[in-house]
Amino acid sequence: MLHYAIVFLVIALIAGFLGFFGIAGTAAWIAKILFVVFIVLFLISLVTGRRPRV
Repeated sequence: MLHYAIVFLVIALIAGFLGFFGIAGTAAWIAKILFVVFIVLFLISLVTGRRPRV
């Protein structure tokens, strides 16, 4: 999941550098969504991974 966020971030940076604002905006929006999803999943796995086994 983090891989996709990084890929879309790179695409957004390249498209923004080249001046394709529509493509850059879409890629940046997807990268932001994937980054937030990754952070949420990471925090959930961090909390559930620290539970003591019963």
